[in-house]
Amino acid sequence: MMPDSRFHNYRILVVDDEQRMARFIRLNLEHDGFRVTEAYDGTQALEKLRLSMPDLVLLDVMLPDFDGFEVLKTIRSISTVPVIMVTAKGEEEERIHGLELGADDYVTKPFSPRELVSRVRAVLRRTEMTSESTHGIIEVDDRLKLDFDRHEVWLDGELVSLRPTEYRLLYYLVQNAGWVVSHDQILTNVWGYEYQDQPHYVRLYINYLRQKLEKDPADPKYIMTERGIGYRFVDFHRERSQESKPPVA
Repeated sequence: MMPDSRFHNYRILVVDDEQRMARFIRLNLEHDGFRVTEAYDGTQALEKLRLSMPDLVLLDVMLPDFDGFEVLKTIRSISTVPVIMVTAKGEEEERIHGLELGADDYVTKPFSPRELVSRVRAVLRRTEMTSESTHGIIEVDDRLKLDFDRHEVWLDGELVSLRPTEYRLLYYLVQNAGWVVSHDQILTNVWGYEYQDQPHYVRLYINYLRQKLEKDPADPKYIMTERGIGYRFVDFHRERSQESKPPVA
């Protein structure tokens, strides 16, 4: 895999209590042009997060002082920095737990250097995709307003807290409002082409968005399911134009 100059000098914080593993990860990331800082427990991780302000965190689940999930909770309370969880177990429940707490992705030990760098690049690409958006305020209806310039979502006048991946998914759906987007299209554009075999990501995060945005998540009005195909965000442009038309006599 050739180094991607676009990510040269991006800062990565590697958190792993096994110093040999941390060094292995650091050497491979530095070979790809990243700048790497290491931490060996949760306390160090939070301190170095504050000092080095990384662009991404690689966070091991098993740490000596408190586990990676507790570290992730703290990170999410203070920062939207992308986080990739590193786990040795590879169990689905553990992966889903990390995603529910706000992780952007996970990688399971043992992993190849190529897989690791590929996942880091993919998460950073997704972060870039939504950081450059300029749309102004979008009024979906009287309840839901979106401001992609400010990365804000307002529901019934209250600011809604979205995790970074939830925000990217909403951004992509709204970009294609009125059109059906397939599971594969969502995976490619929100997570990256490397995730074509991870359809559970889409189902999980669609459910998260519905829980936060819909009056009745079981009967959604914003994010509709097109069975066997994918999902469709309500065509709010058409809805607005229909509202402005005079009633037919």
